[in-house]
Amino acid sequence: MADFLSPLPRIARQAKWVAGLDEVGRGPLAGPVVAAAVILPADFPVAQLADSKTLRPARRRALASLIRGHCAVAVASLPAPEIDRLNIRAASLEAMRRALLALPIAADAALVDGRDIPSGLSCPAEAIVKGDATVAAIAAASIVAKVARDAMMARAGEEMPGYGFEIHMGYGTALHLEALSRHGLTPLHRLSFAPCRAVADGILQS
Repeated sequence: MADFLSPLPRIARQAKWVAGLDEVGRGPLAGPVVAAAVILPADFPVAQLADSKTLRPARRRALASLIRGHCAVAVASLPAPEIDRLNIRAASLEAMRRALLALPIAADAALVDGRDIPSGLSCPAEAIVKGDATVAAIAAASIVAKVARDAMMARAGEEMPGYGFEIHMGYGTALHLEALSRHGLTPLHRLSFAPCRAVADGILQS
């Protein structure tokens, strides 16, 4: 499991309600970018947490259920058209901002995975590189966001059979690229991403 920072950054040590923020889905060719905000209670068993990318799907789902049952949690997402309009970096930051604002408890401070802090937050914040592996609240947010997005893509796979969304989750795998060349674009595809642009321009064809 993760080797979490101790002590936390000063901004968190001075706050009562500290939210961890993380997002998933920056790299895929299709689907939303999804962010989560999580405030962990003092008695939460943080030793069980880890960066969502290091966990098996079943373990992620179990932990997401545990987090949702014991923590203040909010999830926000931006769909492909918004990603195309804003660009993926801005859309990721906006999703984190919305998740923070949607928390049932107003956070006193936020710890954000990565190098950037979303604008318009309701509290002071600090960005932490690799925070999903070093800060428990960010690890919890990464788990919740990943499980939420995977569920969205699994539903998309049921609604749009033939693309394999439930398998590759929208990432640019060989299976996905073959489906794109065979079936074309869907409303989930990000037209600002090069392989999708190629399909739109008639370059990538079967």
